[in-house]
Amino acid sequence: MSGMIERFPGWPDLFGWVEGGFPATHTAPGTHGIRIEEQLKDGTYVLRAELPGVDPSKDVEITVAEGILTLRATRTEETTDKHHTEFRYGTFTRSLRLPAGAQGDEATAEYQDGVLTITVPVPEKKTDTKTIPVRHV
Repeated sequence: MSGMIERFPGWPDLFGWVEGGFPATHTAPGTHGIRIEEQLKDGTYVLRAELPGVDPSKDVEITVAEGILTLRATRTEETTDKHHTEFRYGTFTRSLRLPAGAQGDEATAEYQDGVLTITVPVPEKKTDTKTIPVRHV
């Protein structure tokens, strides 16, 4: 195991999970996770995702299907010096279940300063509570 430190022999590298996410959270092989922040407040679900260095008009895809919001982004970067060219690229993806009653077809998205903000309305459901009288026979 060159270059890796095994902290506890026979145990998985838990610190790698913290840094890279649990293995089950990656939705497709060869993709990386996206750091997010979620909030449900005042009938609105807000998802903020860190996506610095992407062009949202061509590098970001957001879909909603059957209550699952999926966010995909591709980042490509090229550095060129006098005798050296370097390419860095990667595909990032994250899928999340929307709250019950979320109106995914009315979602909106904005990108500013490397942060993508997705807003989805979640109307509060009024519960129709009916009191049933008990008869004494």
